[in-house]
Amino acid sequence: MKFEALQKRSKEFAHRCVKLALALLPTKLRHHIQGQLIRCATSVAANYRATCLAQTTRLFISKLSIVIEEVDESAFWLQFIIDEELIEKERVEPLLNEAGELTAIFVASRKTAGGRKQREAKINQ
Repeated sequence: MKFEALQKRSKEFAHRCVKLALALLPTKLRHHIQGQLIRCATSVAANYRATCLAQTTRLFISKLSIVIEEVDESAFWLQFIIDEELIEKERVEPLLNEAGELTAIFVASRKTAGGRKQREAKINQ
């Protein structure tokens, strides 16, 4: 998947998570989850944009690791919403599935970049 397509996909994920978070009923728990989900979901998109600008493979891997952590945290909060029955499961599951797919893509990218970094190190020896 090209960088531009993944930037768009991660941004759409953030928008969808924000809309879901804002749909939570007004309670103290909702306020907490709302803030956490909005923070980590928007961080996925913002940090992936930064990843695309990385000037070295090492920096790319580092930034991508942050993206992976944030999408995993988003998945946690989405699952928590389901577990607590705060919103209908059918409404949350598509986002939870997207978080899983994004995680798989980002992890695969990190593995590819890590292999590239090892090959570069061998060439420079």
